[in-house]
Amino acid sequence: MQPKDLSEIHEQITTMFPWPKTESEWDQYRLSKDQVDFFNENGYLAGIKMLNDEQIDFLRKDVMELADPAHPGNALFYEYNSNESTDPQTILFHALGAWRITPGLHDVLWNPAFVMAASQLLGNKPVRFWHDQLFYKPAKRGGVVAWHQDYSYWTRTKPIAHITCWTALDDATLENGCLFFILGSHKTTKLSLAGIGKNIGDIFKQYPEFKSTKPFAATMKAGNCSFHNGLTIHGAHANMTPGFRRAMTCAYMPDGNTFNGTRNILSDEQMARLKVGDLLNDGKQNPLIYSKVNALV
Repeated sequence: MQPKDLSEIHEQITTMFPWPKTESEWDQYRLSKDQVDFFNENGYLAGIKMLNDEQIDFLRKDVMELADPAHPGNALFYEYNSNESTDPQTILFHALGAWRITPGLHDVLWNPAFVMAASQLLGNKPVRFWHDQLFYKPAKRGGVVAWHQDYSYWTRTKPIAHITCWTALDDATLENGCLFFILGSHKTTKLSLAGIGKNIGDIFKQYPEFKSTKPFAATMKAGNCSFHNGLTIHGAHANMTPGFRRAMTCAYMPDGNTFNGTRNILSDEQMARLKVGDLLNDGKQNPLIYSKVNALV
């Protein structure tokens, strides 16, 4: 039996991510000016603590259950790839829409540490959810994620103002496929449509000026995250270690983005309803997660 579609619920279901009640409680989640400036200059910011051990364990369990193609809730995913690797000897599990299926992956969108940082990095604006992703690289045969830009998959909206929070559910190391970033690439790049499971270096055919640039390795402990701009070039190598490399992302956009007519993960119902220029304010697809109005509710 297919579970209830949790995208119909626009508040937390569990008590796993307590919502601050005062300005001082929010302060613990605020980024410093130096961190915001660093993000604007480099297109990424890494090593921000997002999850405690209990939350990590809860979300790991959800990811492993959803990686089973027979899970009854998998029909609710916007996109589900049990293996997006182009090498049959490796596996890259990648799926979008887990917030619709399990309470933990639903509620993590409202994690105060996510939304406060996202609001600051988007220019202190109200934050709407864009979409989530799960990544699972099994031990010894986890596939690569080719160099790419997230916004190339988000082109239904304008302006280009999106941010991804990539959270490690296992320690992300050089050996198991941590993220690598081309620092500052968001300043001059436009769009590349290289698939994330394709040849890892294809994007440099479009951006040869970055081919010799030394990438930054964003190693981090489980429960930490990195934020990156939608135009920042990034990728990850294979996992050939004895352990898992699991991760999740929450992608956000500022309230006020509009539809530009390009289909992406929109449902047929939404496509029929939206016209070019319409606000992307459908709660079932893009709920308002954080604003100064609801911050202290």
